[in-house]
Amino acid sequence: MHKITKHTEQLSQVTALETSTNEPALLTPGKPLRVLITRPKAKAQQLASLLNQQGIVNTSQTLFDYQKNASAHEIATALKQADILIFVSVAAVEFAHASYPFPNKLSQTIFAVGNATKKALQAIGITTTLSPSPQQEHSEGLLNLSQLSKVVGKRIIIFRGNGGREHIANSLTLRGAEVQYVESYQRVWRTLPIIIAEQWRAQKINCIVVTSNDILIALLKYLASATNNTDNYWQSQCLWVVVSDRIEKNAKALGLTRVINTHGASSQVLCNALQALSCS
Repeated sequence: MHKITKHTEQLSQVTALETSTNEPALLTPGKPLRVLITRPKAKAQQLASLLNQQGIVNTSQTLFDYQKNASAHEIATALKQADILIFVSVAAVEFAHASYPFPNKLSQTIFAVGNATKKALQAIGITTTLSPSPQQEHSEGLLNLSQLSKVVGKRIIIFRGNGGREHIANSLTLRGAEVQYVESYQRVWRTLPIIIAEQWRAQKINCIVVTSNDILIALLKYLASATNNTDNYWQSQCLWVVVSDRIEKNAKALGLTRVINTHGASSQVLCNALQALSCS
């Protein structure tokens, strides 16, 4: 497993990384890093801005758009029934609030999966929010919080998009909670023309940032279709930067050979990792 933490550790670890075929270089010496960002638009822009400040060439391609998916009545009903509210993304907060503006003071205990989601809640006036430490901004980190260890009989509402992992709900159900979802938004996946993949090759993209399994799977399907499975550049030569153990495991199972796990999805963590790679 390739873990990237502080900048000094990043540089030494990135330099030492090897592919599964024991070829020593992640990047050809002297070849600049050229990054494809596949995050949703707002986060892609944030990361791109940080990379631009470091002089790292990058391009962004959002793979899906968001649209509202829950009614005011559905959200209001859920709030009346809930003891605990969990928000798993910034979009979950923003689209729920757009459909049914939350009062500043809620009686429920409120959790956010990470700091960005916590800030989104603060932006709408909800300041009493619990969240994992910056190193644990994921489902497992949330579930490790002591405040979620004893939830027998508690009614929990998870605000999320359509689909996604069931890990939080399943774990809390096993702990004795009654769990329901409010899918406040849905993802609408874009259909990319073949020419986009051709443009990436022309731009000499050699590093792709992927922050979810859904994005990873969608992107690999698109690349396979765009190249008619005749070009293994993306699988065997391109560097893939992922943000969790789960995505790393899945990426390798899908045949990707150059995978680096940053163990964090914040724009700054990703920028630090990519900066270390660009210096290797």
